[in-house]
Amino acid sequence: MQTITLPADNPASIQTALELLRDGEIVAFPTDTVYGLGANAFYSPGIIKLFEAKGRDANKAIAVLIGDIDQINILTDGMNENAAILARKFWPGGLTIVLPKKSELPELLTAGNSIGIRMPNHPVALELLREFGPIATTSANLSGKTNPQDARDVLQQLNNRVPLILDGGKCPGGIPSTVIDCSTDDIQILRAGAISQKQIEDALAEGKNNPDHIK
Repeated sequence: MQTITLPADNPASIQTALELLRDGEIVAFPTDTVYGLGANAFYSPGIIKLFEAKGRDANKAIAVLIGDIDQINILTDGMNENAAILARKFWPGGLTIVLPKKSELPELLTAGNSIGIRMPNHPVALELLREFGPIATTSANLSGKTNPQDARDVLQQLNNRVPLILDGGKCPGGIPSTVIDCSTDDIQILRAGAISQKQIEDALAEGKNNPDHIK
């Protein structure tokens, strides 16, 4: 496989990425945290390609990115109060929220009955997601290697493993998202990242004092 790199600010590049995703291929693209490697969240062969490109253990769950809040209904039957408060405060942004998954989602995405969902704060990622729908996404690096900050990092690690890299320059964040389990009322931070524990605690405290949050 030959890897090509295209400028993300060219509409034709976005269309090429969308066509590849629709054909069941994988695509690397910039997000607000690190470069991501994405596939159709509902197509198991594409998800398998994610694991193969990264050399990643297939038992590890993969998060799904969304482009607007309505897309969450495709992935889960609803958010509890904690998840709703955190989504309103930190989406789009660097927080992945783990929620109960819908049964029609491929088992490859999850390590059980839940799924991690995030809305990134990056124009290229949001354009792809709003045009295509939910995309299963993991960091665009070889498993265990450095998280990619720009297209060059991705190419160095995944050359000939991914058909397309959308070059959107350096990622503004550079830190992976925080992952928080809101699948039950007892929330738990599974991975520290872009959003601190204090930010989460403050948001929950503020949100519960204000009933005007997402249902």
